[in-house]
Amino acid sequence: MTKQNNLRKHIAPYEKPNIKSSAWQLINTLVPFFMLWFLAYESLSISYILAFGLSTIAAGFLVRIFIIFHDCCHQSFFKNQLANKIIGTITGILTLCPYEQWRRSHSIHHATSSNLNKRGTGDVWVLTVEEYVSAPLWLRFAYRMYRNPFVMFGLGPIYIFLISYRFNVKGARLNERVNTYITNLSIVGLAGLLCWTIGWKSFLMIQGPIFFVSGSLGIWLFYVQHQFENSYFEKEEEWDYVKAALEGSSFYKLPKLLQWITGNIGFHHVHHLSPRVPNYYLEEVHNSHLSLQNVQTITIASSLRSLRFRLWDEQNKKFVGFKEIKDFTVEHQKNNVSVHVKSEL
Repeated sequence: MTKQNNLRKHIAPYEKPNIKSSAWQLINTLVPFFMLWFLAYESLSISYILAFGLSTIAAGFLVRIFIIFHDCCHQSFFKNQLANKIIGTITGILTLCPYEQWRRSHSIHHATSSNLNKRGTGDVWVLTVEEYVSAPLWLRFAYRMYRNPFVMFGLGPIYIFLISYRFNVKGARLNERVNTYITNLSIVGLAGLLCWTIGWKSFLMIQGPIFFVSGSLGIWLFYVQHQFENSYFEKEEEWDYVKAALEGSSFYKLPKLLQWITGNIGFHHVHHLSPRVPNYYLEEVHNSHLSLQNVQTITIASSLRSLRFRLWDEQNKKFVGFKEIKDFTVEHQKNNVSVHVKSEL
């Protein structure tokens, strides 16, 4: 029996949602979020610093709401498909993510993660060293801008959550298009109701920090759990699903409070190995099998180094920064000149 079959057999019992655990997670996530939102609004009359602090904490709970949404997209939060769709759509409105649209793109991400031949849907833009040095100047500039931390984590939330998710992709199915329209109308209706009730300035002063902090954290979590130095990327003919999960997804070891707030998504290798495992079982699965513990582990401190990893080096099987490929770029340019001269002769 292969390693994949062994692991699948071991994990299978954890792939069944527990209705009590799911219901309790909804309560201990949604109730504090709405309470913090209300307290932040009430605090505006006292101090905006206090209101901002409460909004920042609420942003953490919105990240946790996103994990519930994420599980619903994987059909792992409830056994019933309709229940996943209803809760997924509601939490998608709160997190500005259309349920059907995100479910489709994210399933593609899981099916193609770390596959160099199938990049481009639901993942972070990654170029190999050779692709980068061979690219025209405008593409290299665009890639550098995209990979700039201020763009990715500053402008990224605005583009992704406020703009990109508002539109359906070409060829989207009817149910996906309708779900996106429902989500968009609900977001506008909810925002309009709050602006009418408490005033647009108060709304922006509370929801603004919640949106920006949660959006930046969400992008950071997604980025850092696949962009670490000795990650895994292979071309189609060499790509392996289990290796992509265990070697191409990290174990982000967070302090217990942050682990709870982020819905155990730090056990990302377990999640990629079996997306049907509910988030509240991920740690238990991780601790239950030795091969799931012997994976790439990153901490908050070590994860910060991932900001300098920009390109995938196929020869050395690791991420490198732009500075590390200067010699490669010069050599590539020399070869191009040499080829051009020979062709002229």
